[in-house]
Amino acid sequence: MASLLQDALETIPTSPGVYIFKDQEDKVIYIGKAKNLRPRVRSYFQASPSDGRALFRIIVKNTVDIECLVTATEQEALVLEATQIKTHSPRFNIKLKDDKKYPFIKITREIFPRIFPTRDVIDDGSRYLGPYSNVKAMHKSLEIMHKLFPVRDCKYHLPSSSVKICLEYQIKRCEGPCEDRVSEETYRTTIERAVQFLKGKNSGIVKDLEVEMQTAAGHLEYERAARIRDTIGSLRATAERRARFIEGNIDRDVIGLGRDDHEACCFVLEIRDGVASHQKHHLLTNTMDASDADIVSTFVRQFYLETDFVPSEIHLPCPIDDAAAISAWLSNRGAKVTMQSPVRGEKADAMHMATANAIQVLEQRRLKRELRRDTIPNGVLALQRDLQLEKPPRRIEGIDISTLQGEGNVGSLVCMIDGKPRKSEYRIFKIQSVQGIDDYACIREVVLRRFRGLNERGEQLPDLLLIDGGKGQLSSACEALNEVGAHVPIIGLAKRLEEVFVPGESAPVILPKASASLRTLQVLRDEAHRFAHRHNQRLREKQTISSALDNIAGVGPARRRTLLRTFGSVAGLKKAKLDDIAATPGIGPALAEVIVASLNTEGVG
Repeated sequence: MASLLQDALETIPTSPGVYIFKDQEDKVIYIGKAKNLRPRVRSYFQASPSDGRALFRIIVKNTVDIECLVTATEQEALVLEATQIKTHSPRFNIKLKDDKKYPFIKITREIFPRIFPTRDVIDDGSRYLGPYSNVKAMHKSLEIMHKLFPVRDCKYHLPSSSVKICLEYQIKRCEGPCEDRVSEETYRTTIERAVQFLKGKNSGIVKDLEVEMQTAAGHLEYERAARIRDTIGSLRATAERRARFIEGNIDRDVIGLGRDDHEACCFVLEIRDGVASHQKHHLLTNTMDASDADIVSTFVRQFYLETDFVPSEIHLPCPIDDAAAISAWLSNRGAKVTMQSPVRGEKADAMHMATANAIQVLEQRRLKRELRRDTIPNGVLALQRDLQLEKPPRRIEGIDISTLQGEGNVGSLVCMIDGKPRKSEYRIFKIQSVQGIDDYACIREVVLRRFRGLNERGEQLPDLLLIDGGKGQLSSACEALNEVGAHVPIIGLAKRLEEVFVPGESAPVILPKASASLRTLQVLRDEAHRFAHRHNQRLREKQTISSALDNIAGVGPARRRTLLRTFGSVAGLKKAKLDDIAATPGIGPALAEVIVASLNTEGVG
């Protein structure tokens, strides 16, 4: 076990908190919580560790450093874990898929607030409702809200002497805050009622409006009383169009769970005042090896982390171990929150509905994927047409060579499926048989190794192979294909004039500059060049760092990573004070002196 990891394990506290596993690049790969950090974290690194997940051993294998964040209570650890997962998006944690595509409803923090949809959540003191997975329904709710409540929809910052009354005031869609036709208190009451309406809580609004209507009638304000009466009627009609699940005015979220291979869906049926007001769904990744309880627990913590409203009841599709801690956390934000998993009666019926909808969302996603699979993009069909191929080149692989003054030659192989890059299929080949600059020989080696490997593993051959270069590079690639007996359509793309070379043809094929086929080839060729150049650049950076630190006695890979993470670079390390270097975990005064002496001797700057 690496010394840095061993040092971390020796110093783990026994308090509640969150543990963070990091890989050799200092990236966060897994985050967990525990009542007692020490036994929980050490259990990962016992002789025969297992927690029932296939990913468990991969997490342990890739961990080189551990960071612990101590909390006062288990409840704080629960919240901190959800926050850290949202911040770092670790590779192996169950995560809500990025919800930035879903809009929110924003209630601005102004003297006379506005209410409008937005996709940008900004920490400016405003309130947000959402996110809303059903965008059409959200806009419909806003449309009805503006008809029922005179909330201004202008973009002016009020109060302002330069803003005048507009048509919205004349048609009773706005109360005229721009010219002080309404007090701040009255306008804020309107805003709060509009917000309650958007949350689906109509009963309290109706009661307040009925009192206002009677008061207005008592003061002979019959026109105002009539407007309030119409608003009450519209609110009641809206409630009647929604399905009533329970008697009474209970607020409840019913969470259904659907699973399909590597992803899951949690469908939230929002019941407000006993009526189904809204539905939302959220997708989760990294769920293949997780239990239903783990998925539901993760969803609940991440979903309610930033929500504006938490109902008094949350119904779950299965019991979860940390239900008590989550209930206590949510109760601290307002009224008491209870969590349960109903098995019979009307509560179970609502759960079955939410679960069926979650499954339906996943089924629709699966069908869409299959339809996309069967739909061949225009660029791929254009390539088949322009290059006269027997079948559409749905899988295209591109090869490029990158070299640095004859040293550090690498070949990059990139893949495009149905016109889109498939980065999981990208490969780097370190050139082994070529010394110096020789593009032809390098391409020959890469093609030989790639297609020998495909044949040995029995894997699918590409429908088209693209070589970055002209006749010479193409000829070398063709020789390699013949040697391994691979029959694959192959072309070369020369960058200077964007000429396409085909085996057996002396004249190049000139594709129209604006053609979809040429654009597809250019994207693949440029991606191969970028991938090769990026890898070569990393090799050069690694060699520079290695030359400075690898020869220092006592500085191994783990300590080198710690030093570079602390001081940023070799140059930053050289500028650091001896005491700062000595204070770095795992270094100490004696080794710090050796490091400083070695760097000064080498003159690394």
